[in-house]
Amino acid sequence: MKPPAELIEKLRAAKRVAVLTGAGVSAESGVPTFRDAQTGLWAQYSPEDLATPRAFLRNPKLVWEWYAWRRELVAGAKPNPAHLALVELAGRFPEFQLITQNVDGLHQQAGSRNVIELHGNITRTKCFDERTIVTEWAETGDIPPKCPRCGGLLRPDVVWFEETLSATDLNTAMRASASSDVFLSIGTSGLVYPAAGLPIAALGHGATVVEINPQPTPFTAKVHFALAGAAGIVLPELVTSLRE
Repeated sequence: MKPPAELIEKLRAAKRVAVLTGAGVSAESGVPTFRDAQTGLWAQYSPEDLATPRAFLRNPKLVWEWYAWRRELVAGAKPNPAHLALVELAGRFPEFQLITQNVDGLHQQAGSRNVIELHGNITRTKCFDERTIVTEWAETGDIPPKCPRCGGLLRPDVVWFEETLSATDLNTAMRASASSDVFLSIGTSGLVYPAAGLPIAALGHGATVVEINPQPTPFTAKVHFALAGAAGIVLPELVTSLRE
């Protein structure tokens, strides 16, 4: 289905575009959402058992192994047509900011640059105590491994429940959203704050707001254009229409 002609005109006239992507985009690459990944052995645990600082301090081995398992799922995933379409879209505007709630790094794998990862990246590791990124450590058999600098426990570089997002990342994302001419909300439920506040900020500052999602969300009635469908289908159609 071709995108509305009015939307294509808005995009052609736009100088500043901001995009927020959520779990729906990764799901099209076969990456399960946090809760969808809680199958088999992991079904018995609640998110509070697996993804909070308290859970990690209580049982660091369990939490490390949960994320090691999720890393394996991510390692087998490849960017889908939605990721690739966003790379091409980025080259069409003087200012383009991609913001994601996803932690799998698939946007960068597809070729996107300067991605704001609001919830971190599961492929990175950091020291629990010092909060610094760690790329190498001694393989001693410890689970989780120890920080080579301070001896503290290592953890995935993701934002857990009960933790705050990076103020720098959030402020940059908010500025890009509020100053955008067109804002695309793709594959996200619009329920998880503070990310859900970004399209609201764009709307409040006069941007044309577009939602791409297979199912309606609480935000659907407020947007200018709601394109129902999978991101991997709708975004390439959008790019094709811009080329014509």
